[in-house]
Amino acid sequence: MNDASRSQSLAALSLLCFALADVRDGLGPFFGVYLQSHGWTPDAIGYVMTLGGLMGVAAASPMGALVDATRNKRPLLAVVVLGIVLAAVAVFLSPLPLVAGASQITQGLLAAAVAPLISALSLGLVGQAGLPARLGRNEAWNHVGNAASGMLGGAVGWLFGIDGVLLVMAGMGMLSLLAVRRIRPQHIDYAAARGLERNILAKGGELGAGPAPSRLSLLFGDKALLCTGGIMLFFHLGNAAMLPLLGQSAVAHFGVNAAVYTACTVLVAQCIMILTALWAAWLAPRRGYGPALLCALIALPIRGLIAGFWHSPWNIVPVQILDGVGAGIMGVVTPGLVALLLRGSGHINLGLGMVMTMQGIGAAFSATWGGLVAATYGYNMAFLALTGAPCVALLLLLVGTRFLPRLRAALARQEVRERLA
Repeated sequence: MNDASRSQSLAALSLLCFALADVRDGLGPFFGVYLQSHGWTPDAIGYVMTLGGLMGVAAASPMGALVDATRNKRPLLAVVVLGIVLAAVAVFLSPLPLVAGASQITQGLLAAAVAPLISALSLGLVGQAGLPARLGRNEAWNHVGNAASGMLGGAVGWLFGIDGVLLVMAGMGMLSLLAVRRIRPQHIDYAAARGLERNILAKGGELGAGPAPSRLSLLFGDKALLCTGGIMLFFHLGNAAMLPLLGQSAVAHFGVNAAVYTACTVLVAQCIMILTALWAAWLAPRRGYGPALLCALIALPIRGLIAGFWHSPWNIVPVQILDGVGAGIMGVVTPGLVALLLRGSGHINLGLGMVMTMQGIGAAFSATWGGLVAATYGYNMAFLALTGAPCVALLLLLVGTRFLPRLRAALARQEVRERLA
């Protein structure tokens, strides 16, 4: 394979991560603020966001299995991008409950395929040896894209109102399609993309040969994978609703410009995420994924306490800096850890889909939990209510590393080095 030609595909993958940042989450934090501007209450916004999250939960594992099975990863990603953009257009045309619900369901279904597709393309292009560094670059470009779209969304919102945010999303969708087209199929190792580059299995923290596990045993019998999913579930239960509620709280209490303030919350976090993603990718081969994961789990409760006790629009700065720490690390650790646990199984993307399912359960109910507490007791209590979930995730991590040798080994420095050798 020509190195220059392959580098073009890797550059296109970086561009894809940049553009997908604005497409993958639909309208993201702008969705809640947009509905709020049309008279929606916090709990109603939480319900409809949960609806989309639940669809993403239901679709994550099937989508992961589909990504493992198909060689048409690029066309599938193009369909996903188009579908998400069209679903967002529908909300702007008619922000009624039925339309908003249908839009969130569609976006949840399609967005469930994005993480497995990006993981598969990354593995197919660089293999396990290059995966930690590639994940760091993917996340860095993803957060650069989020920052750019946040700034564009804020500028367009200032000039044309929050409706103009849709123009930014449509432009990023077109850029995503261009990037998909520039990734050359001949540069993708489709066996490596699903974890079959070598006939190995992870058993008891050791590399060993043997047949790939069945899909059912992978989904329900792998305790290390289930513990990883549980950690992600409780992390996102506390994390997902915090940014939308921060924007809604500032609009309700301080009368800030909705589009500009929301864009600022995105911008602060994304700048930090770029640095922490690259740091986590650098750290993984040297110290393992464990220290980075621990930092992410500690940052989230501190973030919630600041949001709950500091009653000022300026709480955006420390709150979103800590958001950048947690989310930037998780974007690297989640697919990297799953890839280590399931290397050689042939079902890496199915396993990632299962972890994303559990993560999605937490994210979906985060909006409902946060919205209910905000509607009943106020926004400050909602932030405090969200801080308990990452404490449970910390407990799961401690229990998992104590009683699950495979998980302990996958989080350790020596295991990462052995697996990437």
